[in-house]
Amino acid sequence: MRTTTLHTTVDGRAVTVEIEPNRTLLDLLRETLGLTGTKRGCEVGECGACTVLVDGMAVNSCLVLAPQVEGRRVTTVEGLAEGETLSALQASFIEHEAVHCGFCTPGMLMSAKDLLDHHPSPTEQDIRVAISGNLCRCSGYVQIIEAIGDAAKRASKGRPRAGPTEEHR
Repeated sequence: MRTTTLHTTVDGRAVTVEIEPNRTLLDLLRETLGLTGTKRGCEVGECGACTVLVDGMAVNSCLVLAPQVEGRRVTTVEGLAEGETLSALQASFIEHEAVHCGFCTPGMLMSAKDLLDHHPSPTEQDIRVAISGNLCRCSGYVQIIEAIGDAAKRASKGRPRAGPTEEHR
């Protein structure tokens, strides 16, 4: 099969790869770039496990063809932390015990990041709508909603980014 050259930015790094035009963004991230934080779930856009940001907007990477991200910025869950320092949102998920089996967590984090980047003071209803495309089979979503709400409150108060606690290193 023929390939196409793709130029994009993933987690702040310029990427140039040869890829088949029918490959999804999910395939590019997981199989070509080795970024396995983005989960392969339903592969039909129903579960949200593969959610990433493209130019700051949450998308299901299983529904986006890789060539569609030509010249665009892609952010994965791996791109949220700065080195060993977790983002405030990631730290809030840990503090609120919102990470259960962990399979939905990357998608939840990316949907929450999109929400907080565009709506820094969300209501509980805003949070529920923002994560409505992400399925979690382990929880009733309460801790996830609380974690997102707490991260928003911390950001609005200008509190510094949280880092990993000793118990989570």
